[in-house]
Amino acid sequence: MSDSLERLYQAVIAAKDLDPATSRTARLFQRGPAKMAKKLAEEAIEVVIDAVNGKTDAVVRESADLLYNLTVLWAAAGVKPEDVWGEMARRELMLGIAEKLPKSVLKPPKQPKAIGAKAVAAKALPKAATPSAVRRRIVALEGRSLRKRH
Repeated sequence: MSDSLERLYQAVIAAKDLDPATSRTARLFQRGPAKMAKKLAEEAIEVVIDAVNGKTDAVVRESADLLYNLTVLWAAAGVKPEDVWGEMARRELMLGIAEKLPKSVLKPPKQPKAIGAKAVAAKALPKAATPSAVRRRIVALEGRSLRKRH
């Protein structure tokens, strides 16, 4: 698999300076990282929708689109596939290949009860660092029929 992504990455690098009128890759590079990120997000959503709806063939097709757009974004950001593989190897040593590293949650320092731990913790940490700001809401997709927009 990494061989295919490496070939894709090299093809993206080679195509980035082609004529944007004839090359989708060159057009994405011309439009910049925000457009690249938007395309990547759209493809990820399409993969999710097709997976939830049980459309295996569509998941395969959309996953190929997702990997293409991810590779374009990597190239624009100066990230090489071997950088990602190195991170995967590092994580595998820590937790195993099939696990994701947990997000670190900042915990406020313990304060004496007499001072009031909540009041002191609120002053000690900026608002963005409080656990409620760090956690993201999870949206359940199970049991819903989703449609892709085109």
